[in-house]
Amino acid sequence: MSVRHGLLALLERGPRYGYQLRAEFERTTGGTWPLNIGQVYTTLARLERDGLVRALPESDGGQRPYEITPAGRAELALWFASPIERGDRPRDELAIKLALALTTPGVDVRAVVQTQRTATMRTLQELTRLKSSDPGGREDLAWRLVLESMVFQAEAEVRWLDHCEASLARFAADPRALNQPASEPGAPHRPPSMTEYPTEESTVDETTETTRGTR
Repeated sequence: MSVRHGLLALLERGPRYGYQLRAEFERTTGGTWPLNIGQVYTTLARLERDGLVRALPESDGGQRPYEITPAGRAELALWFASPIERGDRPRDELAIKLALALTTPGVDVRAVVQTQRTATMRTLQELTRLKSSDPGGREDLAWRLVLESMVFQAEAEVRWLDHCEASLARFAADPRALNQPASEPGAPHRPPSMTEYPTEESTVDETTETTRGTR
């Protein structure tokens, strides 16, 4: 998601000031994507330049609201109708870090994996605590869906780290074993997934368990 399309989506609700857009953007994304006000106004200026929003007359307090234009609505509709391609997303810094660790002399790759797993587990615990609040309306549901996306990403990251650690163990025992499926007899047992680790307060709630059961 780009800030550009996020602001267009918010302006589709009606005219907004810059500070209103920042507050609503952060509330909608559950505070997972903080914006500074300079970034908001820079994006608005570009949207206005491209004819996707227009500035309205200043209020008595000197604030200038913005509204979406027909071209902006068309741009927003196209964004909602188009899938997000993997190539559009930022590069995975963790994958690049581990690849470099493997090829850099003197780096304890297992320690890198274990340090990352500990940090990701801690993140999942924090996300689980945030999920304990009950949704109560469309905005709360939007926040919850963002949060659940982060939970699933954290779980997937730990499963991948488990796979990396098992691959390292197999390679250390026999470099040729790296081409064998991890499920073959004699392959190292995969450590428990993130969802099998208890959190400090509770595990992922029934909503997440139900969702996971359908995957």
